[in-house]
Amino acid sequence: MARAKFKTLTEQMFYILICLKQECCGIDIMDMVTELTQGRISIGPGTLYALLGDFVKQGFIVETAVEGRKRSYVLTESGREVLKEEYERLKAQVEDYEKAFK
Repeated sequence: MARAKFKTLTEQMFYILICLKQECCGIDIMDMVTELTQGRISIGPGTLYALLGDFVKQGFIVETAVEGRKRSYVLTESGREVLKEEYERLKAQVEDYEKAFK
């Protein structure tokens, strides 16, 4: 069965929203994700900007500044809730794993 969009987040979605706890632009997000994950995850510009557009439409982030082509965004309360729900879901998975292998 296909995953309903935004019911669960992909790794890229999760890390983009984490980065937007503070205002930043696309290039900053790409750099922060790579740094935060120690290179395990990288996000290309096509994926990033498509997701940013989706997040704006869903009300998870808002655009805060535009300087030429550079746009900055920040997480909304709705975005914080989605991120927290995903964190709780992932945490439950880790707890299930730990129970199964103890």
